[in-house]
Amino acid sequence: MKVFLLVIVVLLLIAVVVAWRHGSVAREQQRLADARAEAQRWYERLGGQVMNLHGDDPAARQALADAGERYNAAGGQLQQATSVRQFELARESALEGLAYVRAARMAMGLDPGPELPALAGAAGAGQLTSQREVTVQGQHYKAGPQPAPDMPYYYPGGQVQGRPVPAGWYSTPVWKTALGAGAGVLGGMLIFDALFSPGFGDMGYQEGFADGFAAGDNDISGNDASGAGDFGGGDWGGDFGGGDFGGGDFGGGDF
Repeated sequence: MKVFLLVIVVLLLIAVVVAWRHGSVAREQQRLADARAEAQRWYERLGGQVMNLHGDDPAARQALADAGERYNAAGGQLQQATSVRQFELARESALEGLAYVRAARMAMGLDPGPELPALAGAAGAGQLTSQREVTVQGQHYKAGPQPAPDMPYYYPGGQVQGRPVPAGWYSTPVWKTALGAGAGVLGGMLIFDALFSPGFGDMGYQEGFADGFAAGDNDISGNDASGAGDFGGGDWGGDFGGGDFGGGDFGGGDF
């Protein structure tokens, strides 16, 4: 009798384990299906906008080109995705594309449409609320909340080399150069510091950016970043006061 009861208990335990594993697999499959559907939904919405919107304004054309690039990226990610995380990345790419679409619609004077879910990559980056201008190594840079003929490049906000870059319109896509290597990285960081240093008084971006910026090591004390003295210390003066950024690597057409 004891042996019989033991067999029954073992069989029940096996049944519970099998049921638990089956439920776990079913739940994971459901999560995967939900993530795929969510990414596909935003991807298709982005595709409809990219296919149907056409703008003559330079800012609108650039924003739509960037939206098209994110559409292609999201499509490639969807084709290769096999996990929830990978589908989430495809969703993020599609949402970035839709952020560029909203910017393009704004540049064309159209209703930008409903608000989008917050971009994970833009957390803490904030948004420009006023125009800012700086001169870095003889080159002039502008950024602001509205598109302009001399600010045709939109950025939806994000972290670039560990620095928060607010959403807004820029005269030059310096974030692309900052993702490169060598002098481009340091040059891009120098421009970001000059544009967004809290030491400039007028923050020019929504709350949330300052904490992210404070994580950096650099302290800039003036609007003109063209001289080594503006950086207040030997480390900056030595790195940026010499020939690395005074010549063609930074002062030329790369930006």
